[in-house]
Amino acid sequence: MKTPSEFDGSARKELQRKLIELREEHRDLDQAIAALVEPGDLANQIRIQRLKKRKLALKDQIAQIESALLPDIIA
Repeated sequence: MKTPSEFDGSARKELQRKLIELREEHRDLDQAIAALVEPGDLANQIRIQRLKKRKLALKDQIAQIESALLPDIIA
């Protein structure tokens, strides 16, 4: 990915919009998982595992975009 200084205004806004969408989907998955949690229901357990995998993938995408948007800090 480009460094923050390499983004023009429209590319930066697009990344910020994408970041908002990913965060919303991540929150929605939290709610969906909470609604499905019922002990002993094997079908729901499989569905929950799939949702958790998707949630993890979203978290990785969010971290990648946040990293691209934030300037590197040299310590």
